[in-house]
Amino acid sequence: MPDIAESSTVFSHVSPADTPWRSGGLRDFFLYKDLGIEAATHGRVIAQLVKANMAPEKGTGWHRHEADFHIVLMLEGWARFMYGDQETLVSAGDCVHQRPGIVHFLFDYSPDMEYLEVVGPANFTTVDMPAPVEVPDAAPWPAEAKAA
Repeated sequence: MPDIAESSTVFSHVSPADTPWRSGGLRDFFLYKDLGIEAATHGRVIAQLVKANMAPEKGTGWHRHEADFHIVLMLEGWARFMYGDQETLVSAGDCVHQRPGIVHFLFDYSPDMEYLEVVGPANFTTVDMPAPVEVPDAAPWPAEAKAA
């Protein structure tokens, strides 16, 4: 076990009021909340909450992430992904490990969708990819649905 003084991470405690929801993340139709893990791990890992901000129109497009580790834990609502040619419904309580390099497309989600995303390293990159298959259409949100 490493000596605490030699640890490459620091203690972190983030309360909900400590960090606001913000736009300007990877996708403009989502909002993001930093959980302090990137700073605490000196860039080894990022943990953030992600939630729907507007109805899906085009989705994320086909892409892959250059990362060593990536999980999505759905906290509320649901999202529909394509992983290669496989449609996958991820509902509240579900956890998905997106193996390194998997080509995917988040194309539909509920107005109340919120998930925890944990990725290492924190400065992972996203690479657009050609479409391996057609993607189903997103379902329109009810008129009364309001995101964030």
